[in-house]
Amino acid sequence: MPDIRPTVGSGSLVLNATYEPLCVVSVRRATILVLSAKAVCVADGDGVLHSARHSLPVPSVVRLTRFVRVPYRTHIGLSRRAIFARDGWRCAYCRGPAETIDHVFPRSRGGRHAWDNVVAACAKCNHSKGDKTPGELGWRLHAAPTAPKGIAWRVLGHRPPDPRWADWLDLRDVEAA
Repeated sequence: MPDIRPTVGSGSLVLNATYEPLCVVSVRRATILVLSAKAVCVADGDGVLHSARHSLPVPSVVRLTRFVRVPYRTHIGLSRRAIFARDGWRCAYCRGPAETIDHVFPRSRGGRHAWDNVVAACAKCNHSKGDKTPGELGWRLHAAPTAPKGIAWRVLGHRPPDPRWADWLDLRDVEAA
């Protein structure tokens, strides 16, 4: 068994047999897929993995040898980290560094916990806003909150993308968020 230690960007992009991005797995899992001939390495990462008998470049992108039908979710899961990533780790009100999340229309007044009602905020703005709406305070949002779209968000979620994956993922959607 190769000696597999986490490295910087210790994830590998998995492509379907049709080169469609499926998910991100650990380097260990990608190596096992390559060694068991369930996948082929398409792009190498940094470093080499060694075992008693083999040396293998660290796989950055692997392609499955057989097509896998995957039923995709139609929505992207809402999480604290995903909200920060969508908003660029900036406060939606003052554009300072974000520390908390805020409901634009407060939950105490019937607001939903959904992509279109949750934004990243700094502690000062969140505390000042309290259970009021931005309109009541005369504030405005720098960008309307929406659910992230695109294959990169579905595959990566909140993870930062490896630049070597740019040929298979449309990273403009992730960088624009």
